[in-house]
Amino acid sequence: MILLAAGGCSRTGEITDGGITALRSACPRVGVPAGTGDVTQFDPPASRDAAAIDVVATLTNVTSTCDEAGEQIVTTVNFDVLATRRDAAGPRDVSLPYFITVVRGGTNVVAKSVDRVTVHFEAGQTRASAKGVATSRVDRAAATIPDDVRKRLTEKRKAGQEAAAMDPLADPAVRGAVLSATFEALVGFQLTEEQLRYNMTR
Repeated sequence: MILLAAGGCSRTGEITDGGITALRSACPRVGVPAGTGDVTQFDPPASRDAAAIDVVATLTNVTSTCDEAGEQIVTTVNFDVLATRRDAAGPRDVSLPYFITVVRGGTNVVAKSVDRVTVHFEAGQTRASAKGVATSRVDRAAATIPDDVRKRLTEKRKAGQEAAAMDPLADPAVRGAVLSATFEALVGFQLTEEQLRYNMTR
C-alpha cells in the first residue's frame, strides 16, 4: 500500500497508520535528457575522424532550487560546462547553445527556451570551464493534483479490507491525473541532428 502524502512531516518510506508515505513535491524533477549532456565540434566540420575533434564540452554538476511561494513554481537550474580543445595556440571563446524544456506527463513538451554559455580558453590552455543557468516556470494549478484524486491517494486503508489490497494508481483515471500534474525541467546542449546522431552512435 502506498499513500502519496500532500505535505506534513512524514518522510519518504516512513511506515504510518495506513501505509507507507511517499512525499510528492509540486516542483519539477530536474535532469539532462539522454544524448544531450555533451557536444563535440569538428574541424573540418564534415569530418568525423578522431584527429578532427576540435572542442568537446560536457554539461555536469546540475543543481536546482525551487520557489513554490507564488502562483507559478519557479525552478532555477545551475550547471557547469567543462570543455577541452585540440589547439591551445592563442586565447579563444567558444559559445555553446543550451536549452531548458518543461515536459508534462513524461512526454508533452509545454515550454522550451534556448540560451548560450561561453567558455573562455586562455592562450596555451586546453581545458576551461563556465557556469550556466536556466529557469523554468510552471503554473501551480497545473502541478496540483485534484482534491478528489488526492483523497483517493491519501485515504487510510485497514488491513483485511478489499481496498487495502488495491493500489489507487492502478486506476487509469487516478494515474492519469497524477501524471498530468507531474512536470520535468530538462537541460542539455542544443544539438544539431548530426551532433545528436554522433552522441547516440559513437
